[in-house]
Amino acid sequence: MKTLVLVYFCGKYLSMSLNITQEAPKVSKIAENIIGSEIIKLAGEVNEKIKQGERVFNLTIGDFNPQQFPIPTELRDEIIAAYNKGLTNYPPANGVLELRQAVSKLLSERCSLDYTSDEIVITGGARPAIYTVFKALVDPGDKVIFPTPSWNNNHYTYLNVADAIMIETTPENKFMPTVAEIAPHIEEASLLALCSPLNPTGTVFRKKELEEICDLILAENLKRKALNKKPLYVMYDQIYWPLTYGEMEHFNPVTLRPEMKEYTLFIDGISKSLAATGVRVGWTMGPQAIINKIKSILTHVGAWAGMSEQVATAKYLNQLDLFDSYLANIKSELTYRLNGFYDGFQALKAEGHSVDAIAPEAAIYLTVQFNLIGKTLPNGTVISNSKEITSFLLNEAKVAIVPFYAFGASDSSTWYRLSVGTCSKENVAEVIENLREALSKLK
Repeated sequence: MKTLVLVYFCGKYLSMSLNITQEAPKVSKIAENIIGSEIIKLAGEVNEKIKQGERVFNLTIGDFNPQQFPIPTELRDEIIAAYNKGLTNYPPANGVLELRQAVSKLLSERCSLDYTSDEIVITGGARPAIYTVFKALVDPGDKVIFPTPSWNNNHYTYLNVADAIMIETTPENKFMPTVAEIAPHIEEASLLALCSPLNPTGTVFRKKELEEICDLILAENLKRKALNKKPLYVMYDQIYWPLTYGEMEHFNPVTLRPEMKEYTLFIDGISKSLAATGVRVGWTMGPQAIINKIKSILTHVGAWAGMSEQVATAKYLNQLDLFDSYLANIKSELTYRLNGFYDGFQALKAEGHSVDAIAPEAAIYLTVQFNLIGKTLPNGTVISNSKEITSFLLNEAKVAIVPFYAFGASDSSTWYRLSVGTCSKENVAEVIENLREALSKLK
């Protein structure tokens, strides 16, 4: 590259042109090739429109508007009290004992899961729990099986220099992976990453489906044990387990098949059930030998929840009547929004618009479809891919939702995650009307 340089010499400025090679910054290969969050990228576009004065319905992020969904009053008061007591020092690496005991009680009484305080480690939300489970179980070059769409498994696999075995699921099975889809890959994998209720779809495993997967894993590990080979582990993310609706029931591998306890690492916490994403209290539980290794990793990463938040959460969870009461209220509020959107999409579909939705089952998400590829925009442009659908929805309907390709699905997928944690009840009808007007412009 030619660069003009001015040099002061003998009272005069002389100019000369030099060839200077400008090299890219030297970083690790992982850092060089890491892919940023598509959700954060889309959120940036939304925020820019809002700055320009546009009213945009942001249904992208898996978070809660504190004005619509405040954390429990008692939890908030306990956090403030803990800070006022000066509880701002380091917590134990595996978490405050009182909190681990409270989590043990919660799991026993609400999930029929028997884990002692020594089989539980507290983390700063669910993300450090997932990261440390990967670090504890996955070596470079190992294979990790996970369904797509699913939240961030592709990125955690990449960060561990592992090989991804991605199973693209289908709407016919509500985007939950089946034993038939998993079985062909089971012999070569070190970790199977599952999530139920599933982010991004808000759908859940049925009992029989999960039992079949557990039986497959147990049979595989029986063979590996005879050969003295590393087991196949399951990371089971159940962070949304309290948020199921209607007759829907949450199931987990260990309750269905107690032998799975030897091979299962759970991801859990209060982030979603208590609308406490920013409080950052999560946990993982599993075989004590592995939990001890996770604890050791955390001593170097330091990704634990704050001392005050841990103490406060322990006090709150020791009053399960408060937990149950809060859940009843938040589930009622979320159900109203999810059902409202689902009914709205079915109405749009009945009117002849190329949309669809899967009935809500759990979590804070609705799976919706905009089958608009081949449709013509008002300016004459023909929509050719899901990115153009996303842009159309944002620009014409002022509605921001997340395409499934942001969760590892193919670029051709026309399915989306719609999150209801940040919208009011009134927003539901407004969003549907905006969509109706925008869709009516297509040919």
